[in-house]
Amino acid sequence: MRMDDQPEVGLSDFERIMNQGRTQGAIDAAAATEQQTTRINVDPEKAKNGLGQLVLAVIKLLHELLEKQAIRRMDAGSLTDAEIERLGIALMGQSEEIERLRKEFNLEEEDLNLDLGPLGKLL
Repeated sequence: MRMDDQPEVGLSDFERIMNQGRTQGAIDAAAATEQQTTRINVDPEKAKNGLGQLVLAVIKLLHELLEKQAIRRMDAGSLTDAEIERLGIALMGQSEEIERLRKEFNLEEEDLNLDLGPLGKLL
């Protein structure tokens, strides 16, 4: 039998064949899922704040690590007084900039302490 001799199968026939054996509930659930996945409703303001929250959380984590490292180096005596002064000024500037950005994105201090699930809080 050649391909030309076969009857033409339309989209509704294909859908009927694919849905054979499915319950109506499964068909409805599949249709609802398809509708949900085809529409993406992204609020640009929420996306901006979500990304800002993530970036600021990582920056704050790095800032705290730098502060702890600076304290370790000061306690070990491996920094001169001038280096300690410059390091302190730099860390204060970073802290002020993090605070400014936090306010810019309308985030609270606790918003930067992300919940990492089983690992606990970030900060």
